Amino acid sequence: MQQHEYSLDEAVHRCLVAGFDGTDGVPHTLKGLIDRGLGGVILFTRNVRDADQVRRLTDELRALRPDLLVAIDNEGGGIGHLVAAGAPEVPGSYALGVVDDPDLTARCADALAGHLVSLGITVSYAPVADLQHHPDNPIVRTRSFGADPELASRHLRAWITATEARGVASCAKHFPGHGGTVTDSHHEMAVDPRSYDEIRADVEPFRASVTAGVPMLMSAHVVYPALDPERPATLSRRILNDLLRHDLGFEGVLVTDALEMKAIADRYGEAAGARLALAAGADQVIVAVPDLATTLACRDAVIDALHEGLLSEERVREAAGRVRKLAERYAGAVAEGAGEGWDSEAGLDAARRAVRGAGGGGFSPAPGPGAYVVDLFPPPHPALNWGGEDLLSEVRALDPTAVGVVLNEAPVDQEALVAGVLRRAAGAPLVVATSDAGLSPWQAELRAALVAGRADAVRVDTGLPEGGALCSYGRGKVNLRALAEVLVGGVAGSAV
Repeated sequence: MQQHEYSLDEAVHRCLVAGFDGTDGVPHTLKGLIDRGLGGVILFTRNVRDADQVRRLTDELRALRPDLLVAIDNEGGGIGHLVAAGAPEVPGSYALGVVDDPDLTARCADALAGHLVSLGITVSYAPVADLQHHPDNPIVRTRSFGADPELASRHLRAWITATEARGVASCAKHFPGHGGTVTDSHHEMAVDPRSYDEIRADVEPFRASVTAGVPMLMSAHVVYPALDPERPATLSRRILNDLLRHDLGFEGVLVTDALEMKAIADRYGEAAGARLALAAGADQVIVAVPDLATTLACRDAVIDALHEGLLSEERVREAAGRVRKLAERYAGAVAEGAGEGWDSEAGLDAARRAVRGAGGGGFSPAPGPGAYVVDLFPPPHPALNWGGEDLLSEVRALDPTAVGVVLNEAPVDQEALVAGVLRRAAGAPLVVATSDAGLSPWQAELRAALVAGRADAVRVDTGLPEGGALCSYGRGKVNLRALAEVLVGGVAGSAV
């Protein structure tokens, strides 16, 4: 199909990616959007009951429009929406960067992509290409491969190549990098105040992704005053066109992060955000909320902007043409058996090799049987699914005599909790695990109180390292399982 052979209305719809509610059947409003040319849908936990159900749903969606892109966030680690559908257990990207074995990263990416293909999902909004170098960054952290652009680049190449080999479209995010902020753009506008020269390092992993042939990039809802003092990257022609298209030479599909994120919704509104993003150079806008009225409002704003001359027909057709080209390559029916043969052990292998003792060395001896485990971590992010995993459960799976407590919010009475833990842990090894306690004062305070009462307590970090005797570099299920193995058995998989 040539670009001029479909209507402008269809071109507008191809520029939209819609979220929706339910696990069975396609809502009537969504059917209407698909009939008019909707470019893609994005699935979330709310759309997942089990593997067979997801495959039936994607088959139904594709039956309505064979070139519909079916997408999902699929980074691995503790972030994913397919736990109930039997998703492979792989650690987050930071652990893969710690191991620094691109072949192992490729095995993990292949497992994730193979599983997606088996479910009829053809777009993975991963991997994260952001660098994690600001200690107070609240959103990137273990989702990143690390702080070194060269390390991140080689793992991005491995991930993208493995995903492509499965016939799944990968998407490097969040251009030009979310790692230099101290704000989560899900909650408010984030600003990266660094100079252009400082930001250039963050751009390099995206450049490597483009060179590796990544078919999609996702923009960041972040303002970079050194690049464009007026607008966030998602709405900035200077960043999306001048930097991404001209400097990096990216010719694939540029998709926005979700427009309902507060960085866009509170300042511009989703509908205006859709119009401004397309005008700036985005090819697709994601409206992830299940209320399709928001998607319709974004669609109508784009149509109105075309009629009013605020958005050019040429720009919309250019964007739709890129989406069409992507759809021809990835969105066709997924063959039976295409998702077979992925390595179910790759993730646990990686997680075991990532566990490090203090200073990067080994760890011994183990606390011993019957440990009392205190597992502290922040509340799950509302936009990032959490599978319910915790360290205590993983330790108990190996040592049923272990006991403990799991908290993801500040205790009502910290003094009483500390006294109770110290009393119940008397005569037993005490393990105190925290996750990014530097961003959660209640964790740091509770940890300090417990260690003050038990100087022999074993401190463990399940996020980035913060001085603990052990670090797992992530809270995915396999991260915690690998950490539990070391605590029970006393051997770090990577450092013996």
